[in-house]
Amino acid sequence: MKRELAIEFSRVTEAAALAGFKWLGRGDKNMADGAAVEAMRLIFNQIDIDGEIVIGEGEIDDAPMLYIGEKVGTAIEGCNVVDIAVDPIEGTRMTAMGQSNALAVLAVGEKGCFLHAPDMYMEKLIVGPNAKDAINLELSLEQNLKAVALALGKPLTELTVATLAKPRHDRIIKDMQGLGCRVFAIPDGDVAISILACMPDNQVDVLYCIGGAPEGVISAAVVRALDGNMHARLLPRPMVKGPTEENIRIGEEEIRRCEAAGVEVNKVLKLDDLVKNDNIIFSATGITKGDLVEGVSLDGRIATTETLLVRGKSRTVRRIRSMHYLDRKDQRLKDIIL
Repeated sequence: MKRELAIEFSRVTEAAALAGFKWLGRGDKNMADGAAVEAMRLIFNQIDIDGEIVIGEGEIDDAPMLYIGEKVGTAIEGCNVVDIAVDPIEGTRMTAMGQSNALAVLAVGEKGCFLHAPDMYMEKLIVGPNAKDAINLELSLEQNLKAVALALGKPLTELTVATLAKPRHDRIIKDMQGLGCRVFAIPDGDVAISILACMPDNQVDVLYCIGGAPEGVISAAVVRALDGNMHARLLPRPMVKGPTEENIRIGEEEIRRCEAAGVEVNKVLKLDDLVKNDNIIFSATGITKGDLVEGVSLDGRIATTETLLVRGKSRTVRRIRSMHYLDRKDQRLKDIIL
């Protein structure tokens, strides 16, 4: 992909972050997500790409979405043909409640680069470069944590594992703490923690959780770009939420869609299965202040954003701090963000 596209894609997450910020603390996560989706779509369609959304979001939370199969971009002759994975707001509940670590994120790769999977649950195990050869999701979590600790040259008592603070993880958190590990349980938003696990000079050694597949593919893209490693497994809803009649019905549909896409549920997926090469661009803009980037700040009609922009081919990581004179924006975008 052309180098200058990276800046174009940062404009997409900036617009989504500004749109989500409008709904910060207002208690309506779907309105926030809908605004971010609309802003993303608007900017995508101004970029000279022939793009297709291959990983979208919305089915798990019944939220608005950039739908799988949607075409975006100008599609002018000679432009890059790309696949796109998006999460217009990673942390919709955190945005609605005014909590930290909400992001607008996307990953863009060559055609056929990303795993095509339904919006369902995914088990994820992620480490940084220094432990990239230590993980194997075919083994138990305890075996993996011991192997990671050994690779990092530290005892289990000094290993820090991040996960999601969800009821489905209650027993797992206790088991990890029982091994002596330090566990950081965050309310939502595992993409940011996935990145931190692969960055130097951070507190997170491992991420383990069961979260959304869209976020998992986006995480895999940036993990690959940062030379980390990830194993994953797609899980039907009854395995995660329990075998109720409704969950069984949804799980059967998830399995059917996986079969149509040529993807097996409950099979360990390695990094190459999730993202085929490192010619990717990843962009994340903060909506609220977090561990990865600063959130949107507003002074009158001037908004400031911070974006983490990663170009996998050159393994370049940039932090972009931008000032947006909102009155100067395109009228269609002003209608969304103001």
